[in-house]
Amino acid sequence: MATYILFMAVFTWAWVPVVVIAEMYSAVLDSESGPLSLLPGFRSDFVAWANFTDNIMNTGWAYLEVSTSSRYNDSLQAYAAGVVEAAATSQLIDKHWMNTVKGYCGTSKYETGYCQRLSDYILANLQWMEKQMNKGEELEYWHQIRLVLLQLKGLEDRYNKRVSFPIGHFSVNPIGFLLFQMGGDLEDLEAALNKTARSQTLGSGSCSALIKLLPGNKELLVSHDTWNNYQSMLRIMKKYSFAYRRSPKDGTPIPGGIQAFSSYPGTIFSGDDFYILSSGLVTLETTIGNNNPALWALVTPKGTVMEWLRNIVANRLAESGKHWAAYFSKYNSGTYNNQWMIVDYKHFTPGKTDIEDKLFTVLEQIPGLIVSKDKTKELLQNGYWASYNIPYYEEVFNTSGCPELVQKYGDWFSFDMNPRAQIFRRNQSLVTDMDSMVRLMRYNNFKEDPLSKCQGCDPPNNGENAISARSDLNPSNGTYPFGALKQRPHGGTDMKMTSYTMSKEYQLLAASGPTCEQVPAFQWSTSPYSGLLHIGHPDRWAFPTIFIHWG
Repeated sequence: MATYILFMAVFTWAWVPVVVIAEMYSAVLDSESGPLSLLPGFRSDFVAWANFTDNIMNTGWAYLEVSTSSRYNDSLQAYAAGVVEAAATSQLIDKHWMNTVKGYCGTSKYETGYCQRLSDYILANLQWMEKQMNKGEELEYWHQIRLVLLQLKGLEDRYNKRVSFPIGHFSVNPIGFLLFQMGGDLEDLEAALNKTARSQTLGSGSCSALIKLLPGNKELLVSHDTWNNYQSMLRIMKKYSFAYRRSPKDGTPIPGGIQAFSSYPGTIFSGDDFYILSSGLVTLETTIGNNNPALWALVTPKGTVMEWLRNIVANRLAESGKHWAAYFSKYNSGTYNNQWMIVDYKHFTPGKTDIEDKLFTVLEQIPGLIVSKDKTKELLQNGYWASYNIPYYEEVFNTSGCPELVQKYGDWFSFDMNPRAQIFRRNQSLVTDMDSMVRLMRYNNFKEDPLSKCQGCDPPNNGENAISARSDLNPSNGTYPFGALKQRPHGGTDMKMTSYTMSKEYQLLAASGPTCEQVPAFQWSTSPYSGLLHIGHPDRWAFPTIFIHWG
């Protein structure tokens, strides 16, 4: 299966043919002995099949398709899906582990103590979930949890070259590839489990998002910028086509069996998060965090499911925004606390202006509290919805400690007057097509834009205060009121966008790497961070926006 890429340079469309040499693997059952075997190439009798192309040096992206066959039971499909993904991407997994995870549990007194607490927490949580899976209750929910863990097991087994489908009980390494999946959850577990040697950067943003109705409702665009550490920039655009059933007792296919999403090596969901689903939903989030220390007491290993797992279950089983929120709200872990936006394209018709509800749902999670409401009316009235790491719902805003931050540091922590809130409000009306949407989502003109100034900063204009941050461009010797505004290897690391039309075929526009339209391109060798591990990365990140379709 070839992946074709449409390059978009300076926002002018032009077809550029790309020769793709596909690396393929099939996991099949041995007809005589029964074990699962991994073979190169495509086999029509596959349990799972993977097609992989590494084009990171040319586009900033690798591309992976994984499909499973309905001829086999769900458990075998899930394990095999992990096996073929690891076979295809093991070299990138190794590099990404070295760049981002290796050394996470160090040897200092503080880190070894924290990592023991973390391991105990994860083991207790896995044991509690195993008991729920064995109860035979909520079959749909726990069936999907088990399939996710089996996929992770297959991924790690193949990476370690010991493929053997587990019969009955199986275990997942708590400090292995599970750490790839728990990146967002770990941000909050560090606080909840008192990892004192590595405190969170106050105000550190994680993503910008914009849902935009074009004039006359002729299109509905959904876009997302990941904000992350630059060491994380080994990226894979993935499409999963899984033939799972709702449960062992319900042979109905899951609504979200096909998913296209931006992701990372060794990660079996997005992590950004940005998903185009066969259910007609597009789901995405930005992190809102928690700044109320008292709430960490609500983060416990029993009775909860980590956010990354609840996210996957909701994406697979939900058929509407309301259903998605219901699935996701079960067993709130209080970790990776985000504002989720769910767009249901089944309730959008280009040119139709009398939409009443069910098109757009917004959910916010913090420890002990989830608030979710239909926000179709607000989207239609305002023509857009912007998300930028500040809670929208007053109850969430107040409970999570935001008023205290506003009182101490000013409007930067407020919902209406945060720099990105003001830039989105000012510039969203300029979006009239996909090109102008890309321009806004890659926007960073911090040296010229008055809205990029920050009170108490010297120099006053700050690379963090833009739709796509470039904190690496802030001077190292500057004066900053809190950590997010300092120079650091952190910023917007991509852009993804889809539309009503594109989503039907799981198509999207994507740009990889820090924005460089109005600021210099990021280059490892000339940056202050050349000493940080970035194995497998291009040196200079100046890639065009590309159009991705599958098939």
